[in-house]
Amino acid sequence: MDSATAAASAPGRSTDEAAPRERARLTRLRAARLDPYWLGGVLFLLYTALSVCRHRRMLTMSWDLGIFEQAIQAYARLQAPIADLKGPGTNILGDHFSPITALIAPLYRLFPTPVTLLVVQAALFALSAVPVTRLAAGLLGRGRGLAIGVAYGLSWGVQRAVDFDFHEIAFAMPLIAFSLEAVVRRRWRTAVLWAAPLVLVKEDLGVTAAAIGVLILIRLRGTGPDRRNAALAAGLVAFGLAATAIALGLVIPGFNSGGSYDYWNKIGGGEGPAPTIPAETAVRTLLWTLLPTTGLLALRSPVLIVALPTLGWRFVSHDDHYWGTDWHYSAVLMPVVLIALTDALATARGSGRPWLRRYAHQLPAAVAAAALALSASLPVYSLTQPDTYRIPESVKAAERLLERIPDGATVEADVGPISRLVNRCRVFWIGDTRGIDPEYIALRVTDGRNTQDLIGDAHRMHPGARYGLLGADSGFVVLQRTP
Repeated sequence: MDSATAAASAPGRSTDEAAPRERARLTRLRAARLDPYWLGGVLFLLYTALSVCRHRRMLTMSWDLGIFEQAIQAYARLQAPIADLKGPGTNILGDHFSPITALIAPLYRLFPTPVTLLVVQAALFALSAVPVTRLAAGLLGRGRGLAIGVAYGLSWGVQRAVDFDFHEIAFAMPLIAFSLEAVVRRRWRTAVLWAAPLVLVKEDLGVTAAAIGVLILIRLRGTGPDRRNAALAAGLVAFGLAATAIALGLVIPGFNSGGSYDYWNKIGGGEGPAPTIPAETAVRTLLWTLLPTTGLLALRSPVLIVALPTLGWRFVSHDDHYWGTDWHYSAVLMPVVLIALTDALATARGSGRPWLRRYAHQLPAAVAAAALALSASLPVYSLTQPDTYRIPESVKAAERLLERIPDGATVEADVGPISRLVNRCRVFWIGDTRGIDPEYIALRVTDGRNTQDLIGDAHRMHPGARYGLLGADSGFVVLQRTP
């Protein structure tokens, strides 16, 4: 080959060599874009397995699952959301303003089981990981983005909420996450559109929506005059505050049989002075919220303002359940603090302080490692244990006993039997039937009372009716009203 021929063929060889590299680059780019979605898929499987396995083993922790199932069951029948577990004929909108749960009704109509609620909650929690991971990957790179996504998905606040059976705040998680992602990316209209539906999740979350409006106004200060978006953010502030005021002052009292909002007594002290929250409890809760999840770096981001309403009402309350780190109360803080961390990491990279740049560089891996390490003592760890997937014989025996109660019956029950009865019976909470003599009383007995004691208790609660033993097995007792 002469020199002219070689020169002519060189560009072709260069193009041929570049094409595979370009295809590989595009493949990596597409894979990186899919990271938030496959991570969300993995988290959905984890959350679903955790919730469903707990349900199958009758390990429900509270009556909220039963209350929400009753309300959604009514929505599915195009009826008012009556939750008899809160008292016969109680409209759930007079307890908390959470009409967004009606979105589950079509699925419940197809699959009338509490598992439907658990799977929907798992999907909503997993969905909220998508914007958190996507934002982090876009600002920090693929590896650090995945680390932030893992830290969020396995955060203690999310795990505790999944372990709590079901709660309406599941809808708040993706709404907050998508809204804050849009705020950080300066997509103001999108942020407002995601934040506005928070007022339909729970009455207090209107204040959180207003806080997102305040955050947008703060962000706008550094972008020059922008009256249209400033007006949009101010409108969100006004809308969120007005929605909360209307829900608390008009809507809930209007549906409440007592004409009031029952949870004001969680803030006041009733007839006496309200107890004060111990300082060490407040500090411990704040440290759990900020230290293992963000290494305290989230304090550098104004996004953290959005956490203030949730932290505020918890700390002014005297209810012990609100003070600690159990239950579902910290779940809505997790998207806030992880997105605040992402925002702080993005700005810390340009800091003039070398130690801060180094700290920010290592922090995504550190918070992911912390989430993984803490998971050894959190609910997800149970998925590594074989017994989690086995249904004990005692549970099977208890289910056989409860199946002896016919469909459509009225049942007075405590926590244990609720999840097996609500989808096919009218269920009341033990001791709160308000004059109704139920056909059956189903109990899980853990205090050593014998059958005669239980029958005596039933006669005292319902002096106009008589009850006899239908059956007892594995710690469960069912009494039946006799003629």
